[in-house]
Amino acid sequence: MVSAFLKIEGNNVKNRIWNFLIVHSEFDYSMKDIAGYSKVSYTALKEIWKELIKREIVIHTRDVGKAKMYKLNRDNPLVEKFIDYYWSVVNIEAEKLLKEKISIPA
Repeated sequence: MVSAFLKIEGNNVKNRIWNFLIVHSEFDYSMKDIAGYSKVSYTALKEIWKELIKREIVIHTRDVGKAKMYKLNRDNPLVEKFIDYYWSVVNIEAEKLLKEKISIPA
């Protein structure tokens, strides 16, 4: 099932990564896990990852064995603005669906 955000904004690699990181922002993940849970290839993630690190969208939290763990940088004002936008899109879509369901006679 595709999220409301991906339906509206497009089901592309960058949006899938954002979608996963926002919904699961309370935990840290390895790049391999982020790629798997986002349903993007590891190669595609690596291409975007440099930009996410450079713009401080994601931050390194710790090392677990050889794996480096990362999470969404909630201290970055740009990230917080995007999170607000993400949930606004989701809420608007949810309200539309509720109105449609309520207006359909049983």
